[in-house]
Amino acid sequence: MVEVNEVMPREKTGVFDQIEAMEHEQLVVCYDKATGLKAIVAIHNTTLGPALGGTRMWQYKNEQEAITDVLRLSRGMTFKNAISGLNLGGGKAVIIGDAQTQKTEAFMRRFGRFINGLGGRYVTAEDVNIRTSDIEYIAMETRYVSGLPEIMGGGGDPSPVTAYSTYLGMKAAAKKAWGNDSLRGKRVLVQGVGQVGSHLVERLRHEDAQVFISDISEERLRQVANRFGAEVVMGDAIYDLDLDIYSPCALGATLNDDTVSRLKCQVIAGAANNQLKDEKKHGQMLVERGIIYAPDFLINSGGVINVAAEYEGNYQRERAYQKAEKVYDICLNILNEAEAKNIGPQEAAMQMALKRIQEVGRVKLSY
Repeated sequence: MVEVNEVMPREKTGVFDQIEAMEHEQLVVCYDKATGLKAIVAIHNTTLGPALGGTRMWQYKNEQEAITDVLRLSRGMTFKNAISGLNLGGGKAVIIGDAQTQKTEAFMRRFGRFINGLGGRYVTAEDVNIRTSDIEYIAMETRYVSGLPEIMGGGGDPSPVTAYSTYLGMKAAAKKAWGNDSLRGKRVLVQGVGQVGSHLVERLRHEDAQVFISDISEERLRQVANRFGAEVVMGDAIYDLDLDIYSPCALGATLNDDTVSRLKCQVIAGAANNQLKDEKKHGQMLVERGIIYAPDFLINSGGVINVAAEYEGNYQRERAYQKAEKVYDICLNILNEAEAKNIGPQEAAMQMALKRIQEVGRVKLSY
């Protein structure tokens, strides 16, 4: 499940080579023999505040694959938190294993103890294969966690807010492409209809978009298609479909040498992380093909905005949605700036995020 995003020369594959290339602060390996827990925490940058990012559990092929994934995901969180205006740095955790068979109360609580041992430098939350019930166990051992159920005063499932910010980013890209942000009648392919994707489909159908869906789970496809009247497309056929908008909401790196040349759309706007296999190369390919790309780490930021609102205390879901609404204007500004500079929107978004980190970093040095 490594979401490849080329940021270093291929010949440099050592752990410290990767850390140096992506400028991480810390990589922590956690192991517990009694529970079988194997986890890795990556802290990329804490200039703006403690690193916040979710934990995902996956059956990685090997340890190197897990390390590569956590380093790239944590780096992405730095940009996401910065561009969203949050006073948080970027971090991520991965647990190596089978989420269906290995997760127990003891397993997750032991992970919580490891997080607590970092002393607040990293705050964790939900990601792939981690649920609110797991967050409850983690919270028994540390306060450096967010994403508790609403009944416990937390923000609950962040996926509706993630879908909302993705939807707003899509509308901003539509305005750039067609002069108005209406999605009515637009042919949209949502790749991945899990929690975020299904909420996005609901919003699109509510606006009378023509929605196509793709997913590795036939059961999910059936449920979403029946519920919202979406049309199912199987396999790689999605890359040859005549579309207005392609919305990747599952794994990363779906924008690569093969797919970019095949896509027939004017806009790409989805919730998946690290959609561009190579940020510069494939971002530029999209520019050359005239395809408008809504930066992934910006438009999928609703989830982390929601999680951050909980961590700050006195959580209110309405407030999280209000903060997520800023994504529309930020996205439109980035698309205009990218066009003016003749660069990819992802690059323009990263420049904006880095500028904020550098400027706040200088402020902090004055104390």
